[in-house]
Parts: sequence; structure tokens; C-alpha cells
Amino acid sequence: MKTSRLLTVLVGGVFCLAVMSLYRMLELMQGAELQEHPDTPGGQVDNDLSRLQQKIDELERLLSDNNRLVATLRDSLLQHKASWGKGGGANVSSDSAHSPADTLPGCRLANEMKDETDGVQLLDVYDLLPFDNPDGGAWKQGFEISYHGNEWDEQPLELFLVPHSHNDPGWLKTFDGYYQDQTRHILNNMLIKLSEDSRRKMIWAEISYFSKWWNDIDEQKREMVKRLVRAGQLELVTGGWVMADEANSHYFALLDQLIEGHQWIQRHLGVKPSSGWAVDPFGHSPSMAYLLKGAGLQDMVIQRVHYAVKKHFARQQTLEFHWRQSWDPSPRSDITCHMMPFYSYDVPHTCGPNPSVCCQFDFHRLPGGRVYCPWRISPQPITEQNVQERALLLLDQYRQKSRLFRSPVLLVPLGDDFRFTDSSEWDAQFSNYQKLFDYFDQHPELHIKARFGTLSDYFTTLHQRLSAAGSTLPTLRGDFFTYADRDDHYWSGYFTSRPFYKRLDRTMEATLRATEILFSLTLAEMRRFHGNGQLAADFPAREHFQRLTAGRRNLALFQHHDAVTGTARDAVVVDYGTRLLHSILNMRQVLQSSAHWLLLLDKSEYHHDQSKPFLQMDDVISAQDALPQKTPLTLSDEPRSLIIFNPTEQLRTSVISIVVDSADARVVDTQTGRPMAAQISAVWEEPSRASTESFQLDFVAELPPLSLAVYHVTKAAVGSTHRAQYTFYHHGNPLTIQSEHFQVSHPEGPEADAPLLLSNKHVQMWSSPETGLLQKLRLQSGLVRQLQVQFLWYGTTSNRDKSGAYLFLPGKEGGQLYTSSEPPLVRVSRGPVFSDITSCFRHFTHRVRLYHLDGHAGRSVEISNMVDIRSEVNRELAMKLVTDVANGNRFYSDLNSFQMQQRRTLAKLPLQANFYPMSSASFLQDSTSRVSLLSAQSQAVASLTPGELEVVLDRRLQQDDNRGLGQGVTDNKLTASLYHLLLEDRRGGAQEVGGASVEHLSLLAHLSSLSLCHPPITMVAPSNSQLPKLRPFLPLSSSMPCDLHLLNLRTLEDAQEAETPSQEVALLLHRKGFDCSSAPDTPLQCTWSAHEEVNLDDLFSPLRFRSVRQSGLTLLREDDKPESAQQQQPPRITRLQPMEITAFRVEID
Repeated sequence: MKTSRLLTVLVGGVFCLAVMSLYRMLELMQGAELQEHPDTPGGQVDNDLSRLQQKIDELERLLSDNNRLVATLRDSLLQHKASWGKGGGANVSSDSAHSPADTLPGCRLANEMKDETDGVQLLDVYDLLPFDNPDGGAWKQGFEISYHGNEWDEQPLELFLVPHSHNDPGWLKTFDGYYQDQTRHILNNMLIKLSEDSRRKMIWAEISYFSKWWNDIDEQKREMVKRLVRAGQLELVTGGWVMADEANSHYFALLDQLIEGHQWIQRHLGVKPSSGWAVDPFGHSPSMAYLLKGAGLQDMVIQRVHYAVKKHFARQQTLEFHWRQSWDPSPRSDITCHMMPFYSYDVPHTCGPNPSVCCQFDFHRLPGGRVYCPWRISPQPITEQNVQERALLLLDQYRQKSRLFRSPVLLVPLGDDFRFTDSSEWDAQFSNYQKLFDYFDQHPELHIKARFGTLSDYFTTLHQRLSAAGSTLPTLRGDFFTYADRDDHYWSGYFTSRPFYKRLDRTMEATLRATEILFSLTLAEMRRFHGNGQLAADFPAREHFQRLTAGRRNLALFQHHDAVTGTARDAVVVDYGTRLLHSILNMRQVLQSSAHWLLLLDKSEYHHDQSKPFLQMDDVISAQDALPQKTPLTLSDEPRSLIIFNPTEQLRTSVISIVVDSADARVVDTQTGRPMAAQISAVWEEPSRASTESFQLDFVAELPPLSLAVYHVTKAAVGSTHRAQYTFYHHGNPLTIQSEHFQVSHPEGPEADAPLLLSNKHVQMWSSPETGLLQKLRLQSGLVRQLQVQFLWYGTTSNRDKSGAYLFLPGKEGGQLYTSSEPPLVRVSRGPVFSDITSCFRHFTHRVRLYHLDGHAGRSVEISNMVDIRSEVNRELAMKLVTDVANGNRFYSDLNSFQMQQRRTLAKLPLQANFYPMSSASFLQDSTSRVSLLSAQSQAVASLTPGELEVVLDRRLQQDDNRGLGQGVTDNKLTASLYHLLLEDRRGGAQEVGGASVEHLSLLAHLSSLSLCHPPITMVAPSNSQLPKLRPFLPLSSSMPCDLHLLNLRTLEDAQEAETPSQEVALLLHRKGFDCSSAPDTPLQCTWSAHEEVNLDDLFSPLRFRSVRQSGLTLLREDDKPESAQQQQPPRITRLQPMEITAFRVEID
């Protein structure tokens, strides 16, 4: 009690002090103004009044900062009350003083994870391997396997042959095209053929196809499906909407497509998947393993791993292992993983090491069919005459393969892309194999028991055998990038291919998340408002829920390993793009109508009109391959209402940008009536020609967490709004600049050659006057780093095999510095809200911007590129940062925006092998500094030389790279990319940790990344004076701790009524691990978790929960934690550990 009383007094004291000091400052300022100008002439008065107005604005801003400080103290007080009352843990505000040597409570010290003696760290494996490629004989990329023949005398070989059909939801044909031509026939035949013989089995992975087929079949067939699933003949594996890419996908979308699949399976079949099956993604990420384990899966299979790694694991008999998260000291996140040993998942590469033998046991390739064996020995139908010879030939392959594993249980897949389409193929495979199995059964001296099986059959038996023998599997940490399937053919091209759509993917994801959250809050608020759990009569909740479902499914479809990867045919890419665009437009409808209802002061005025929505977005996306264009707002003396939705869980200071038809405008906060700091900039129609009709208005908005804020924009008196001032540099032919509303200067002589300097109160940056490109950064703390931005071209090799959609095969010369015959036009803009430098080159426009803001938004440099390489042939454009950070050969890149992974640049590998996927972050560091590049889209990243970091922006390649696509990548677009560049001091825990150290982003980088990936959403109300009264919507009383991310608030489907929202919402919270060694000098305006216990009721106050049930990550009822069902009365204390995602099914009161 003493603590809380003391805090209450402290809060009161601070508040009184602040108010008194504000009044005193106002007095002093007015006095100073009067002393300066004792006898001011009339013209001057206006000037002085406007200066005084600015000072008052400044004071109001100070007052708002002060309110924030009080709110922070109040948060601390609440947290103290919560924790000390219950012995839980408090949040710590970053305003608490800490000496540089102190570590931040709750942060993660960089450390090296040490495992038991047979633990494997992949980084060490890469250091160890020579990456040579000797000919291994029959198993070309492996070695000769020998056995004596008596190894199975004690423990017979137990073999599971697992029939599968790999169905790409779009690749050479569209999703619908494949479904019509192949997939529906496969599933129809599956129903007939499995029902004919109870010994037959099959696995199926892609729920996108399965659900589409389910909608096409009648009730009788549905019952047959359920029977097969119950009998264990048909197993749904992984259970995701797609078999997702693991390099470019963001963890939000990876989890969302898993939820969509699992919820569908539970609803229609009443089961849940237990095994993962990922045989075609081009490299594998531990983030996916984490999500599968969190979704209740116990085991998983992977296939596309570098051939040298496979060979090493096969030699060590470590192809089966417990995959553990790099950051997890405990085995909690472990999942059993089986790595397939050979080149592919097709039949020739799955029965054993010799593909020419295995191909003879793919009975779809019997003579006379469309498919044949490239090794020129065809399969033979099994007869009584040849069964012995055939069975022994196959057994030899099984035995050789078995020697690569620690147990006598063997997994042999039987299938390939779109297999089992015709009923004849079902008959050929099942009847011929059954004859072989019968032969094995009749000859016990062969010591083999073989049968058709599913993944569950295999893993259940594996675990039984392992525990009976008292043996354990090794643990492994790390990831399986970058993948090579042969020679120097590294699959690092697809980390960037089709970057326009990689960017669209993230726009869709941010739009979906924002819509999910606002829709869930709207339904809860409606039920509260009506008091009887009813929704507003006119609100189309069911239609909106159907739009949300379609949006979830289109985003999920795009996570497929030929979609977000950029590795599908042109027409298929257009199909994906069209689906994403339609869903973005549908999400916007749900957002607009939810916001409309929430904002109305008088709810009875709500009327839903689809053709004429009350709110409009501030931009238009005209086509699936077009960038958004701002819609100019017509201003007058009548205020236009702007609605800003903050989709993040943090109070944020953001710059809102709109286009208006007047060079003077005023923005006021409707609640307080106070004017917002604003600036008018030119809309440049060409690099040196400004529009005379449209102007960019940027203003600073204070946005509470998850709030809808309302601002009024009006036309203002001429010259009353701060206008950006422009300086042009052009070291070529003289330029004519057309910009009648703006002050423009052209420096001459020595002034034209001086470095360009921009600064705010956190950062100073110097750029080259010739190119406008960044050269150096300096922090307020005094830290200075060289930080040069360069652009490079990569060509492709002169060899026969060239770069394509999948592969990156650069020329011997490596990256060549970008040069242009014509020097770029450099345009510097300076204003009170932001200042920036734009460099207009032929193939790209590059802009660096500093925001004049106090919060974390002012600490990073925003970099944006607009790239157009449609004129090029076989070229890739990269952006490189050249720094003086002494990082050696190590750098860090993120995996799926979920965790950071150490990378080591190895000289023994070709250049293309040292490129890695980057979804949203990568950094270089030494003992005193860290340079982080945060991105709003995924792309390839590398650090080929110490101090350098480069990202590939776009690739245009004229040829196919022989991986089945059958075309190059030539459908390039005008493509935008967006980054935040962050320089930070390192201290405290900054000693370099040896080995595979586990590092995290700093708290500042997490916040910066959050605002980059989830920008505020701007909507506009109509321009008439008959507008109903609007008031802001503020669902939370304070920000969440800034290491806690609200991943989603997703309305679940009603259990009784299909396609209808239920009262239950999936609440997904992710507690981020953050680094200890980089705390900014001036503290962040937020709190963070010092303890693992969190009070959910306080976190979401004043929202109230009727029920809270902790569940698995895909929210299946059977995964509900039994102890959480008991805790239905507040306070609901839950444990959130750093790095962990926690899922709850909640009902909001």
C-alpha cells in the first residue's frame, strides 16, 4: 500500500509542477515578446500574434507530452497495484533512470545457447562443411551406402509407404485452373479408391483445395470423407490453407493461413492435424516449426535443404532431430523433424539412394503412359513370375535408405505433383505395391513389414521404437537457408522476384489486421451499446464477416510457395494480384462501415449504404498492378472531417499525409480545437515541375492506441501554412523549375559543392550534393558513423544456366556500381514537419527523409525507392549501405519478422549463396554501434564485405532457370520499397558473444518496425454541412507495454450458424524479445514488461472480458488450457514469456 500511496502523491506533484511551470513559461514568453518590440507598428502585430500562436501551440504540445508522462506514471501505478496486489510482475517505464551499464529489465542478453553434447547448431555445420560436390555414384550428391544384411534380425524393418499428391494452389495454371483440370478428379478418385480397400492410405495438405472440393460434393460423399478420416485412411497433414513459403512470408500471414485451415478442418471434420508436411518450400524456417508446435503438431517433414547439408546429416544419422528455437533454453518449443535425404519428393528420389531403381517402382510410369523414366529402365507390372526379383531389388533400396536413420522405422513417400488424377494410376500404384507387400509378409526371413501408411502411422511407430530402445534424437537450432539443389544453383533469386507483389502482400496483411481489430471492437461495442448482445439492425455484420473470411483466404492463398515467392507464370501472378486487390477493397468497406458506426455520437443516425459509403479512403488503387494514388480533397471554409485509425497498440505521433486543392490549409483536433503542426509541400508531377492544382498537406497527429481520431481540415488564409522550401542541385545542363507556390533556390559556386545537411533533434545526416545519396549519420549522443548509400547492377553469368525466377546466378564481376550518363536531379525540401532529399535517377527515384518529431519516429531515417527497370535486359538492381561498422563476417537478418538469425558470410561459398531472405529487418553491429535496416517488404539481403549491407530491389530476367516455370521474369512494374534506417549506440551488454549468439532487435527498432508495417489509415467524411456529429473512438485507456504486440483480434465463426460472426474473438499476443545493449539516451515514451506475469484486464482496460480461455495458436477448442477455464473472474493474470505468442479465445463484454 505504501508504494501505491507514494506513487499517487508523486503523480499529483508532477502534475502540479508541470502546470505551474507551463504558466510561468507562457508569462516569460509574453514578457520577452513585449520587451523585444515595445512599440510595434500594426503590420508587425499580425506577425507577432502568429509567433505567439506558434508558442502557444508549442506549449500545448508540451502539455500533451506532460499528459503522456502522467499517463505513463498512471500505467506504472496500475501495474504496481496489479502486481504487488497479486505478487505478479510490474511493467517498467523507460522513464525510470538507468545508468548506461544497467540492462533494461525484461530485455534479452545476447547469449550463446549450449545444448547437450549431440546438439547441432547449423551455423557451425556451415563453418565445418567444405561445400564441395564430389560424384557420389548412384546417389550423385551422397555416398555409397553399405549394409551386412543382418542389421534387421533383431528389429525388423518397418516400412510405411505414404501416398501423396502435391497440389500447388497456382503455379503454371491458376488455382481455379488446376482445380478444374486436376485437383477435383484426384479427390473424387481418392474417395472411391480408398473406400475399395481399408489397407489403402493417403495424406492431403492443401486445405484451400480440399475446402473448395468439399463445397462441390453432396452430403453422402461428405460422410464418406469423415469415415475415411476416422478410420485413419485419409490424413490431413499440416492443415494450412496452403503449403506456405517460409522465406518471404510474415509470421502474421503464416499463422493466419494455419488458423484458417485448422478452423475449417475442425468445423467440417472434427479433427486436428498432428504432423507437418512441407516438401516443396525452397528452404525451411524455424519460425514455421514454432507455429506448428504452438498449433498442437508434434512432428513434421521437410525436404528442400542444401544437398551438402543433407549429405552431412545422412552421414551423422541426424536426419531426424528435435528442432528447437535458437532463443529457447528449454525443450518447450521442440518439434520432431524428419528431413528427406535425397534430391526430390518424387518417387525416383524417395524409395532409396538410386533413382534409376526407384523410378522402376513408380507404376504411373508403366510403358504406354504419358510419363516415363529418364534413366531408360521402365517399371514392370508385378506378376507371380517377377515378384521375387522385383521385391528384392526394392528391398535393397529400402535397406540402404534405412541405414541413414537411427531407428528401423522407414518413411517412403509415394507421389509427386498432381498425382493420382486418373483412376488407372490409383489401380497401378496400389495393386502393384500390395503384391510386393504381400510377398514381404510371406517371407519373414526378409525381416521387413511393409504397408501403406500416413504420417501419423509413421511417427507413432517411430516414437514407440525410439522409446523402447531408450534412444533419443539430437536437438538442432538454426534455419535451412539458402537452399541449393545442385552445383552452385542457389535459390536466392526468389527472395526478391516480383517485388511489386511482395509489397502488395504486406499492404494486404496490414489492411486485414487493421480490419479484423476494428470489426471485432465494433461488434463488441454494439453488443455493449444495445445491452442485450444484439448488433445494430442496419449493420451488415454477416456480409462483412464473409468479406473478412474471403480476405483471410486470399492472403492465405498468396503465402503459397509459388505465390509470394514470385515464381508463378505471368497470368497466375495477375490472378493472385487481382485477388489481393479485391480483398483490400473489401477490407476497406468493412473498415469504413465499422468506423462509421463507432464514430457516430447518435447511433440512430447510422445507415448502411453500400453504393454510397459515409466514409471514403484517402487514396485509390485503380488496378492490381498500380500503386495507390491519393485523391485530392476539395477544401473550403466548411471543415472536412478526416478520420485516422491507429491500428497499433501504442500511442503514436504520426505524420499524416493527404493531398488538397489549396496551398493553405489548417488542421484542428476536433476534441480540443487545437491546431496541429502542419506543412504544405509540392506534388511533383515531374522531377522539376510541381502541380499547380494539388498540394501535399502533412500534419502531426497524436493517435491513442487502436483509436479513431477525428480532425477538421479547412482552407486557410493565404500564406498562413508553413510551406516547404526547395533547393535544387543539378550538375548538368541548366534546369527550369516550375513551382509557382514555393520558394526555390539553386546554389551556385562553392555552395553547390558543400555536403547537404539535414537534422532533427535526434539525428544529423550528410549527403552528397552530386547525387543526394546519404554519406554520414551523427546521433545526439555524439556517435558518428559513415553510412553511404550506393546502388549496384548485377548481371547474370555467361554460362548456360542463368538467373531466373528462382535462381540467382550473377556474373563473375559481381555487383557493379550504378552509373548514369546524365547526373541526377537532386531536390532538397525543408519544412517544420519533415525535411528530405530526393534523387531522381533514370531507373529509380530515391528519397531520404527526417521527421521533426519527438517520439521514436524522429530517430530513424526513412528511405523510399521508386524503381523501374523495365528497359533492362538480364539485370538486377540492389541498394547497398557502406558503413564503418566493424562486424567482421557476421550480420543478422530476420526470419518471417518473428526472430533474428545470425548469418556468416563465407568466402568458400559463391556470392549468391551469401544472400538470405529478409522479411522486415537486418542489422550490422560492433561493440559500440548497431546499424539496422527495417523494411516494409521482403527481399534478399547480404553483407558481402565487412561494414556493408545490401538489399536487392528488383530483377528482370529474360530466361527460364530450368525449375519447371518455363519463362523468365519480365512482368516488372513501377515498384515502391520503403525502409527505416536506424543507427544506435551499443553499451552495457555489448560484449561480443562467441559462437552462434542469439540477438534481438532493440525496443526502438521494434517500435520503428511496427509503425513502418502498420501505418495509420486515413478516411474522409463527405463535404457537406449536414454531417452528423462524430466523436473519437478510444477503446484503450493507455498503450500496451511496448514489447507486447497485439498480433490480432480476430472474430471467430459462429459454431452453429456458418459464415456468421460469433461472440468469440481470437486474441493473439506476441511478447517480443528485445536487446539489452541499445537503450536510447532520451527514454522512449512507453513501458515494458519486467516480469512474465501480465494482467489482461488492466492491459485492455476499459474493455472488459466476459470469458478468457487460453488456447493453442490455431484456437481449437480441444487445445484450450484446462487451467484457463477456471480463471473466469478478474484479475486474469497470464504468463507471457519473451518471444512467445499466446492465443486466447475471449468474449468481450
